[in-house]
Amino acid sequence: MTPAPDIRADQTRKIQSLVEALLASNRFYAAKLRAAGVDRVPGDLRAFCARVPFTCKTELIDDQSKHPPFGSNLTYPVEDYSRFHQTSGTSGQPMRWLDTPESWSWVVECWTRIYRSAGVGRQDRVFFPFSFGPFLGFWGGFDAAAHLGCLAIPGGGMRSTARLRTLLDNEVTVLCTTPTYAIHLAGVAAEEKVDLSAGKVRASVVAGEPGGSIPATRSHIEQLWCGARVVDHHGMTEIGPVSYACPLRRSVLHVMEAAHFPEVIDPDTLAAVGPGGTGELVLTNLGRIGSPILRYRTGDTVTLAPEPRCECGSLEMALEGGILGRRDDMVVVRGVNMYPSAVEQVLRSSGGVAEYRVDVYSEKSLAEMSIQIEPSAGEDPAALSHRIAAALQYAFGLRIAVSSVPAGALPRFEAKSKRWFYR
Repeated sequence: MTPAPDIRADQTRKIQSLVEALLASNRFYAAKLRAAGVDRVPGDLRAFCARVPFTCKTELIDDQSKHPPFGSNLTYPVEDYSRFHQTSGTSGQPMRWLDTPESWSWVVECWTRIYRSAGVGRQDRVFFPFSFGPFLGFWGGFDAAAHLGCLAIPGGGMRSTARLRTLLDNEVTVLCTTPTYAIHLAGVAAEEKVDLSAGKVRASVVAGEPGGSIPATRSHIEQLWCGARVVDHHGMTEIGPVSYACPLRRSVLHVMEAAHFPEVIDPDTLAAVGPGGTGELVLTNLGRIGSPILRYRTGDTVTLAPEPRCECGSLEMALEGGILGRRDDMVVVRGVNMYPSAVEQVLRSSGGVAEYRVDVYSEKSLAEMSIQIEPSAGEDPAALSHRIAAALQYAFGLRIAVSSVPAGALPRFEAKSKRWFYR
């Protein structure tokens, strides 16, 4: 997908300034670039892609191990940095990440665009129902809400019942959370007989999982929250906020190309993927000079829109279905590629599932899968298991073992969920 000429020119200028700064004072990238034969600023984006090597997460983790505690991917002295964050560690060893005031302003501005695309403004009261750990997204979203002039309400250190009371008492209009916790919080409201329709929540801005771009999960959350619109986006601690929800096509995420230079590659051949193709998202952040990333292999699987111009009028890269999943999470079961987002779409669209767990295991050297489901109140467990198994067979052409477990048997999650287990 080719961005508009003015977007491409802006990206080129920013990449040239970024590479110049890194060659001058960033030990990690200066060494990496010169080892690849890059000792001067690339002339255009094509030269950048041809000459600058990819960055992988393992390199960054290894660098922090060799140069503790923060690694050598710092463009300025440590004394110039004022923000500390850390990756969630859901896919490996956590990484520490620092930001200068200037880089943090870039993060906040990206988050501000996410809010504006969701129609959030200074009239809103935005609630953050999670404990504020070192994960970047919590803090970026909070600071950006305050920057917009919203009333930003923290919900750390509270049980779910107290968060619900805070939400209602303070007439919260926007909820920022993971899709999983939005579902869980609504479930607690039902158990405690808290009437969510008495509240004023009109939108849920979600991230951390693919759920917000999965139609069935999005619809499920909106039903639980009395029609409050679900708005998806995504980002990473080490790369920053990346995308915002298309205002017209609800399962599409647009990459903020003023803030990032995106590529989509075939993960095996490393060749660029064309419009309509599926591959791995690669990102270069353009405004976080103090803690930069060049051509970062995110591991996220995405599908490019077939047309360069979206129905909403945007020429920024459009990702059909949002983040489909991580490449590491895709499982081949009897010759069928199974992505977590596709499985969740089937489970949520079938209805009656309060929570679920997927077990992937090896049988006769082949991957197999089984699913445990926790029925919603009033659902017949046997009938639900049969219905889910039939829906999975229709969707994937596979017989997958489905069993039910008692209410409350499966864990609930405040931040990112862990529903897939490999053994």
